[in-house]
Amino acid sequence: MSYAEVYARWQADPEAFWMAQADRIDWIKPPTRALDDSNAPFYRWFADGVLNACHNAVDRHVAGGRADQVAIITDSAITGTVIRMTFAELQAATASLAGALRDKGIGMGDRVIIYMPMVAEAIVAMLACARIGAVHSVVFGGFAAHELAVRIDDATPKAIIGASCGLEPGRTVAYKPLIDAAVAQARHKIDFTIILQRDQLTCDLTPGFDHDWHAVQQGVVPADCVPVAGDHPAYVLYTSGTTGAPKGVVRHTGGHLVALYWTMKNIYNVDPGDVFWAASDVGWVVGHSYICYGPLIHGNTTIVFEGKPVGTPDASTYWRVIQDHKVRSLFTAPTAFRAIKRDDPTGALIAGYDISSLRALYLAGERADPDTVIWAQTVMKVPVYDHWWQTESGFPMVANPAGLQALPVKIGSPSVPMPGYDIRILDEAGVEMPRGELGAIAIKLPLPPGTLPTLWNAEDRFQTAYLTTFPGYYETGDAGLMDTDGYLYVMARTDDVINVAGHRLSTGAMEEILANHPDVAECAVIGVADDLKGQLPMGFVCTNKGTTRPEAEIVADCIRMVRDAIGPVAAFKLVAVVDRLPKTRSGKILRRTMVSVCDGAEVKVPATIDDPAILDEIRVAVRSLGYGGVA
Repeated sequence: MSYAEVYARWQADPEAFWMAQADRIDWIKPPTRALDDSNAPFYRWFADGVLNACHNAVDRHVAGGRADQVAIITDSAITGTVIRMTFAELQAATASLAGALRDKGIGMGDRVIIYMPMVAEAIVAMLACARIGAVHSVVFGGFAAHELAVRIDDATPKAIIGASCGLEPGRTVAYKPLIDAAVAQARHKIDFTIILQRDQLTCDLTPGFDHDWHAVQQGVVPADCVPVAGDHPAYVLYTSGTTGAPKGVVRHTGGHLVALYWTMKNIYNVDPGDVFWAASDVGWVVGHSYICYGPLIHGNTTIVFEGKPVGTPDASTYWRVIQDHKVRSLFTAPTAFRAIKRDDPTGALIAGYDISSLRALYLAGERADPDTVIWAQTVMKVPVYDHWWQTESGFPMVANPAGLQALPVKIGSPSVPMPGYDIRILDEAGVEMPRGELGAIAIKLPLPPGTLPTLWNAEDRFQTAYLTTFPGYYETGDAGLMDTDGYLYVMARTDDVINVAGHRLSTGAMEEILANHPDVAECAVIGVADDLKGQLPMGFVCTNKGTTRPEAEIVADCIRMVRDAIGPVAAFKLVAVVDRLPKTRSGKILRRTMVSVCDGAEVKVPATIDDPAILDEIRVAVRSLGYGGVA
């Protein structure tokens, strides 16, 4: 069937469409209906079905003849090691760890935080939780202790599964001190930790509280898969960059599995047995959907990659991984290819590798700029597909369904809406805009299976954050337009979230941190364009009158404070001390105008600005930082 036929089939009868997709996964008790809308807008999918996510990702493949197929390839470009784990080995590993968790009191619905580097054991930990009905919450290892503590307090886990360290190019990051600091900071107290000791840096364990990964599993009876309801939470994943009250996106088990299974062939065009590589991290939604669950549910081999697109050892790393493991589809962020292009502008290094196994490159996480797309197409000689989705959606909202029907690529557009997503462009009053006109991107309710049904312990916030602005619609927070062919163009964020190398970070959260500096009277943080990372945060601080400390010291303090609170992923290095900020007469900081000034775009001076001369002062301050975006 063509894309248009499949999309029309979903539109005509969503219930029948999703029930048919549900037949592709294993149920202990099949659902009798797809959608339960009795408590709208808190929709539930496949709620009366019973299943287990770990069984679908692991056990059914062992029983179905794939026991000896490689399930996970761990490729560490930093250590130079490659480890392969078959589905049979993965089954034994998950059952063993699940048994240890069970014996230490972890059961149905209990939360477990996972704070690990890119190793196969991170996937084992996720699946072990799913095996016994526990709810995992993976926190990216690069986050600071404060961020981990915030998530401990919100998720109230019984345990943390961690590692002694993570590896970065040229340095080893000690994880255990960060875990210890977070445990000390958090109001909620966990019962125990399980720590994977890595050879590169071991850590001390507190007897009775910290347990060694291997020792805690000795002598345990492996755990069987526990039946859970279709609307049982599989995991909670916190959106990045939050301080204060975080947003914990909930993912229900049944819809999650059904939607991901559909995408593996229809969007990513892989068949069971093929090698699929999502070059991301388990701490992000891509890691959940397309390193762990999606490929394994579908019977694919997935790659856990520890390294960077450049520097481990050079810009040929991706080509080596594709060659060595016969990758069929690669999914990564545009920033990875901007880094490769920066180090190897002509793509000369690819000549030394055979990447003929690759069918296509998929880009997401940030806008795929045309230069990067064209460069990748030219160098790799495969189709390059941009696609668009969010942590909240869990799988692509807009994509090119290459496995169903490869549509013409329009550079600058992630292509067309996927089944389940009725996307509209709305004005501020919620009225649909004509084709070709810019507006807010919204999705008509109900959202499809696999999307967030709510936020963890925050139903009111779920409604105010996503459902209030446009009644009857989910507000994506993005602005864009749709052309006459139905292709979506995502143009900008409509809130203060910026995208730094695929990581969604809140500038408001950074402002909160800077405002705590004793010498800072007021501040603003904006996202400015960056050739490599897409966007970078840039801070402007006004000091208190009478401050005598050197500006350089204040700037260094601000950079350190953001790094300590959010982590190095914020890439917060651009800070200017200014006398004042551009504001409206009513006192509102003109952040969008500041972005235009910084990026060298045409500046439309708002009629409400208090003093237009301030914009020239901002230009001077930005030039002093050496930022290249100012015209």
